[in-house]
Amino acid sequence: MEFGETPLEHLYINQTQPYYRAPHLYLALAARFMLGRKVLSDEEGERYQVGSHRGVGYWQDCSETVLLTSRGGNRYDRTFMEAFVRPGPDRHNWVSRSNYPARGVVPTNPGPDGVEREMSLYVMRHNQQPTAHLERLVLRVDGFASLHGPYAGGEMISRPFRFEGRALTFNYATGAAGHVCVELMDESQAPIAGFSLQDADPLIGDEIERVVSWHGQTDVSRLAGQAVRLRVQLKDADVYSFRFC
Repeated sequence: MEFGETPLEHLYINQTQPYYRAPHLYLALAARFMLGRKVLSDEEGERYQVGSHRGVGYWQDCSETVLLTSRGGNRYDRTFMEAFVRPGPDRHNWVSRSNYPARGVVPTNPGPDGVEREMSLYVMRHNQQPTAHLERLVLRVDGFASLHGPYAGGEMISRPFRFEGRALTFNYATGAAGHVCVELMDESQAPIAGFSLQDADPLIGDEIERVVSWHGQTDVSRLAGQAVRLRVQLKDADVYSFRFC
């Protein structure tokens, strides 16, 4: 497997699988094992009744969960080198091979309208201890990362792409003073008539699938198949995903 120009690390149980909401994207929740990075004292390891292997206590190292993605094949993208699930304040988790993820990210707890609002993953805690267990962790749907705009504002312009569909939906959240505005541009970054920022109806709130509109109009089908860019302006807001449908 190839991970780009990243440091050589101990990565285990990558468990690569299609993301259930976008199966052309592959997620890998892997365990990063930090050999010899000791946090607990020997007294703590013995007090917590941490097991041992070949006479060496399982508190001599530590580990965490990291997030990798792929478009298939043997190449992984490691945009996010930081820990995805940290050991946290519970010192029982600062032991060898704790915080290893179980397989899968699954949808949980749909809202009354049937729209999923959260998804769950499961992580091993208190490894090699009498209190060993799986912990369920909850994420917002598509909430692995976000495009963030501070109160001062910011914007993103995408690469050119082609789409199919009649409407554009956004998964986003704003503060009460925030907003998200969306513009469709041509390949040369010129606004497309009727889909400019001046035409855009601001997105305000916290929604998983909000249809984007311009002066109340949502139909983007006349642009399907053409090369377009997406321009997104944000103020005190996060965008988690978008899709055409």
